[in-house]
Amino acid sequence: MASNAGRRVGASTAAALTDRAHGLRLADDFIAGGDLLVPALRELDGAVRLYRESTHSEETGRSLLSSIGEIAQIAGWIASDAGEHDQAERAYRLGISAAREAEDLALVGNLAGSLAYQLSNTGREDAGLGLARAALDEAGSSAPAKARALYLDRVAWAHTKAGEAGPAMRALGEAHEAMVAEDSQEAPDWAYWVSPEELDVMDARVYTELRRPLRAVPLLQEVLSRYDSTHTRELALYLSWLAVALVDANEPEEAAQAARRMLDLTADFASDRTAKRARIVLSKLEPYRDIPEVREVLDGHAA
Repeated sequence: MASNAGRRVGASTAAALTDRAHGLRLADDFIAGGDLLVPALRELDGAVRLYRESTHSEETGRSLLSSIGEIAQIAGWIASDAGEHDQAERAYRLGISAAREAEDLALVGNLAGSLAYQLSNTGREDAGLGLARAALDEAGSSAPAKARALYLDRVAWAHTKAGEAGPAMRALGEAHEAMVAEDSQEAPDWAYWVSPEELDVMDARVYTELRRPLRAVPLLQEVLSRYDSTHTRELALYLSWLAVALVDANEPEEAAQAARRMLDLTADFASDRTAKRARIVLSKLEPYRDIPEVREVLDGHAA
């Protein structure tokens, strides 16, 4: 990603680019991928163009490359949420290249893990598992604690989607151990959302996927009891996992309540992730159509 001669930029420009990356991350907390994709890709194109068309010191160049990697990660995440998986993969791979050139191994791990997560969720489970493990290995044991916990959670999910319960459960345990380990490094800005509560959510999702609802339901109910309701997509996704786990626990009436709340939240939300989860939830409820609460949800959201 070599740059050509052009206007000279310095540390302040690199810092501004980092701020723009974080601004996109914060916007993604509230705005669906379908509504945020165009500005996100515009930011990524602008960042690449700035790097290629400017001159800068070696240190500033590395900072710019790291910022490109950060913008590529969130742009890829947004594209995936919009259902544009090919575009997401291109963004992730561009970001991996930039982060490697910047020698930012923690960011490489985040980008590779993000792509692994998409692969695992789109029918490429073997590739997702291989990449999730590679992301963990490349970032290394010296990665910041929050980052390492995130990589391990993605490994756990990849094992889960590959149908490997034992390794998935071990990775979940290792993620929690990493989260509470003593850490002399400051967590990167892009890991701001990683918390013990988010690890609990991943635990619950793994338990749900592995058909262990008695473990999943209490965790999800606890997290949802205090979750920020302004984070519409994440709230809806967590409710979808709760609905599925409640069906597996033979509690279809409660599952219908969670499903109704999830479906109402996302009725006009341009997210491919929530749309797919809604279809899964409705399919899971269908065998219980003779129960009035379930029938009301199914008929009300038939479209």
